[in-house]
Amino acid sequence: MFDVDLFVIGAGSGGVRAARIAAGYGAKVMVAEEFRVGGTCVIRGCVPKKLLVYASRFADEFADAEGYGWSMPQARFDWSKLVAAKEKEISRLSAIYRSHLEAAGVTLVESRAVLEDAHSVRILSEGRIVTARVILIATGATPFLAPDVPGLEHAITSNEIFDLLELPRRILIVGGGYIAVEFASLLARLGSQVTLAMRSENILREFDEDLRISLRDALAQAGVAFKFTNLPTKIEKSPQGLNVALTNGDSIAADEVMVATGRHPNTRGLGLEDLGVALDALGAIKVDQYSRSSVPSIYAVGDVTNRLALTPVAVGEGHAFADTVFGDKKRAIDHKNVATAVFSTPELGTVGLTEAAARAQYSCVDIFATRFRPLKAALSGRKEAVLMKIVVDGETDRVLGVHVLGEGAAEMAQLLGIAVKLGAKKADFDATVAVHPTSAEELVTLRSRTARYEQMKLDPGEAAALPDEERMP
Repeated sequence: MFDVDLFVIGAGSGGVRAARIAAGYGAKVMVAEEFRVGGTCVIRGCVPKKLLVYASRFADEFADAEGYGWSMPQARFDWSKLVAAKEKEISRLSAIYRSHLEAAGVTLVESRAVLEDAHSVRILSEGRIVTARVILIATGATPFLAPDVPGLEHAITSNEIFDLLELPRRILIVGGGYIAVEFASLLARLGSQVTLAMRSENILREFDEDLRISLRDALAQAGVAFKFTNLPTKIEKSPQGLNVALTNGDSIAADEVMVATGRHPNTRGLGLEDLGVALDALGAIKVDQYSRSSVPSIYAVGDVTNRLALTPVAVGEGHAFADTVFGDKKRAIDHKNVATAVFSTPELGTVGLTEAAARAQYSCVDIFATRFRPLKAALSGRKEAVLMKIVVDGETDRVLGVHVLGEGAAEMAQLLGIAVKLGAKKADFDATVAVHPTSAEELVTLRSRTARYEQMKLDPGEAAALPDEERMP
């Protein structure tokens, strides 16, 4: 006889959803959380970041207002007021998560918990051992600091930046992924002098190339300085702040250095290795399509599995896990064609295959792309452009991917995700009547193909036998 049917380690989005749904099926559920209920997204990720993004965009709104007839006094920004408002909101959301667990009859334990065996968990604050028929690991991911250089202890991560006492006057951000790009964009608009240093030659490695280039140029226009193929070699503290040496020999003075070189699954010290739970090279828990690990009674959902590190995916995985294990509804999450966004300014929204990925997988790929000045910029005078790109299978007319850079891109991506998921064809886009005047109408009025790529179709064996220079790009 077990103490509970389900013990969840981690009260983030995935863990809370799994706990609530399992409890709804009649399971006795206990959740352990060592920090704050809500997890990365609510406490130190998506939600507070988006609030800061909103704050940063008022700089553009104030500047644009004059073109529309508004006379405005000089605006003044107060970082401490924003941080206090942010804290109030995430505390409210955390309380809602807590109330949802209570309403579902879930027992919440505010402590770190580790595995004792395949059916037992030790609650460290009490020394108590709780037995469970099923254990779910939902501990998310944690910032990975790299490179490991002298003085790295002086750097901060995206966890700490939300609670800085002052807005950094000068900040060096290390990394080229979405977290680095989003903070570079918002901090520059809030008034910081931002330098972005990274190992690669451009930002956002896994996104469509045309959007990467356009966003890079827009960030540079907003005042972000770039140090491509450059990483810190030493960080030294001085009375004036921090001095950072780079691989090319340059030295940068900064008040803060934020390392945003990625996040690794948060599995250290949980006792997984001792139980034989299979992990990958990054420490992610290896699971099957139903989130089950190599130990039958232990499951994992969310970023800790390193499948697709997005909060809605973690929520979906948690729900599917509960349906499968406690609801007698065997269900797996489809990780293909999941829409996502980068909340930079301008915003990037995307779903499906990039041009490069499509050309690697399909023998005929059509591209429909446009770049235009949005109507809002006509009177504001702002130099900005919207970029839209539709990637199509030239043989079947099926839309393989859609990529948008510009205001409202994330909202568009959410709706475009439905069309791409349903297998919409370019002809379906063409048959849709436009909403005018909007930027989104360009997605259904793009009639002229801007490029076609045709290649010899090979089976996997033939492709593997080709020399590298003859393979599909």
